[in-house]
Amino acid sequence: MKEIDPKSTTRAYAFDMWMNAPMPMVTLFKRLDVTRLVKISRKRGLKFNMLMCYCIGRAAVGIKEFYMLPVGRKLMQYDTIAVNTIVANREGEVSSCDIPFSNDLSQFNKDYLQLSQQVAESCQNHDLTESMIIGTSALAQYEIDGAVGMYSGIFNNPFMIWGRYRRFIFRTKLTVSFQFHHTQMDGAHAARFLHELQREIDNLSA
Repeated sequence: MKEIDPKSTTRAYAFDMWMNAPMPMVTLFKRLDVTRLVKISRKRGLKFNMLMCYCIGRAAVGIKEFYMLPVGRKLMQYDTIAVNTIVANREGEVSSCDIPFSNDLSQFNKDYLQLSQQVAESCQNHDLTESMIIGTSALAQYEIDGAVGMYSGIFNNPFMIWGRYRRFIFRTKLTVSFQFHHTQMDGAHAARFLHELQREIDNLSA
């Protein structure tokens, strides 16, 4: 992670426009077809949430805007990406767990299971401060039509929220919300990410 001059990047105009905005976050909604993820989850005994996080990472690594993030009053550049998941801990509360992204599904799954169990038992967050974190929150017990995240003024990371997937006659659908800081990316970048996320889901190897 290193500080970079916004003027030397494609985000120079956005930095000037949105860093002082009282509400610089934008949220997009999309209904994903997750039929393939559900089938692979059942066939291989893999957690659906882990597969979602893996596909999110796969979609993000090919978009350069994900490697830049406004932190405080600075624009930072990262070499790596991680995906965060919220874990129910043994005290009945929730803790935060950052999973380093690996293009190898078996390695990502291993890290996901090991780190989420560690966080659940210790009730201590697992933070990867040197990676650009994509936050996620899965409200898998509940059917929701969307959610708009809170802007704290401290964390500017992109964030995804989803609830329970819904079964139709032949397909399974999942509505997701994607919140991002306008300094980091524009709507077109975010829409491309969601398009790539659907493509990664559709092409995931069984």
